[in-house]
Amino acid sequence: MADLQKANTNIPSNVKTLSWVSFFNDVASEMIYPIVPIFLTTVLKTSIVSVGIIEGFAEGTASILKLVTGIYSDKIKRRKPFVILGYSLSTLAKPIIGIATGPFGVLVGRLLDKTGKGIRTAPRDALITESVGKEEKGRAFGYHRAFDTMGAIVGPLLALLLVAVFAENLRPIFFIAIIPAAIGVLLLIFVLKEKKQNVLIDEKKIVQKFSFKTLPISFKIFLATSFIFALGNSSDAFLILRSKDLGFTTTQAIFAYVLFNIVYAGFSYKAGKLSDKIGSKKILIAGFIIFALVYGAFGLTHTASLLWILFPIYGLYMAFTDGVGKAFIARLIPDEMSGSAFGLYQGIIGIATLFASVIAGLVWSTYGSQYVFIFGAVTAIISLLVLTLIKEN
Repeated sequence: MADLQKANTNIPSNVKTLSWVSFFNDVASEMIYPIVPIFLTTVLKTSIVSVGIIEGFAEGTASILKLVTGIYSDKIKRRKPFVILGYSLSTLAKPIIGIATGPFGVLVGRLLDKTGKGIRTAPRDALITESVGKEEKGRAFGYHRAFDTMGAIVGPLLALLLVAVFAENLRPIFFIAIIPAAIGVLLLIFVLKEKKQNVLIDEKKIVQKFSFKTLPISFKIFLATSFIFALGNSSDAFLILRSKDLGFTTTQAIFAYVLFNIVYAGFSYKAGKLSDKIGSKKILIAGFIIFALVYGAFGLTHTASLLWILFPIYGLYMAFTDGVGKAFIARLIPDEMSGSAFGLYQGIIGIATLFASVIAGLVWSTYGSQYVFIFGAVTAIISLLVLTLIKEN
């Protein structure tokens, strides 16, 4: 936290605004995220396979939109409208889940939420990368991810409080989550400033430039790495369900998720800043190794108490890969192609995650929950080997 206070004076205003927007949005999203799988399986009596299908289709929808909006925001040289629309749709998704009487209603809400994320993510990341120089991209993305993750700490803590207040009635939580989400949208409308750029000069150049053939080989290898990794990285909903499977109560599962986010927030900025000094690749390698170890342990353990250690360590993996991965891409791709590059990257991950969550649901139901995580550990090791092929500038 001290690092963030020190960095605050050197961070561009748009990065600060987007960071606060992400904070409020994540307060809202993470209030409901850890209770959605519990809501599905205990209140709506949904099967694990259905949970996987819901999460998979939600991610698949987002993946297509991330690619389309990323390329289109480069083409028209506008980011802000996509960002506002995306966050607004995610705000509207909360009450839809709250009124759901079956898994289809939750699917509609999750699809709307992920549609919003798909629309906003690439243009938002492009706004961040355009706001700083190449030598500061790791720090900027780390700063943003730290705020995002602080929201992910506050959200589950509020969920814990609300679960205590409403007991088994989880529905009111989905409606209360509208409040912080709406604050984030208002910040975007009234505070975020976007520089107007010359569309006519750059449009033809951008369309010609952004083709898969002309992309740097290092970026293509990183896309392959990310796809392989994401195939085994199913929704975190399965981590929560695994903790329940091993004996955690709903309160314990949510609190373990809070610990994960505390570590994630505490190390995001540090990891981003360190990647500016020693290179993103080294940090990413460390993150992949941590993921493989944690997922392997999730699969092999039969002791619920071990999860109190594994969830925080999992937060280290997220800190070492999320913002750092985006900073890595920002260094590989010219700024004028950043929206397209981030869209392609997020799209590749989203498509893989679609399959990952569906596969996880089927494997869980057919062979047992432990094999979901063993599979994830194996794909992480394979992707780690591919990552070593990339030559970082």
